[in-house]
Amino acid sequence: MDNNGLVHHIELYVSNLQESIRFWKWFLEKLGYFEYQKWDQGISWKLGATYLVFVQAEEKYLDVPYHRCRPGLNHLAFHAKSREQVDEFAIELEERGVTILYKDSHPYAGGENYYAVFFEDPERIKIELVAPDVL
Repeated sequence: MDNNGLVHHIELYVSNLQESIRFWKWFLEKLGYFEYQKWDQGISWKLGATYLVFVQAEEKYLDVPYHRCRPGLNHLAFHAKSREQVDEFAIELEERGVTILYKDSHPYAGGENYYAVFFEDPERIKIELVAPDVL
């Protein structure tokens, strides 16, 4: 497979690495990612040619919390294998106490032809899991 142009990796600095690991581990591994690298201040998970890295931010940079409406990253969207998988994740997210965003219009919060679940990680980064029939 030609990886030209595909995302190689995404690195996110987090305020609490252990909390981020607890949140992201189940989600990424359920999607098929595997733990790729681990060190005292970080961890990564990989799927195919792409990996996601989470690194503990230094204390001196924790004074201004993340907000997705500031310049920078707004959200991450992942492909689901089916609408059923989106529904399964939505149930598990609620069981884990994760708030589903736009609950009043879930699973069509992105529009009538956009089947997805929207939620936030511990940093409040918006995450989407999107059904495959959505472009």
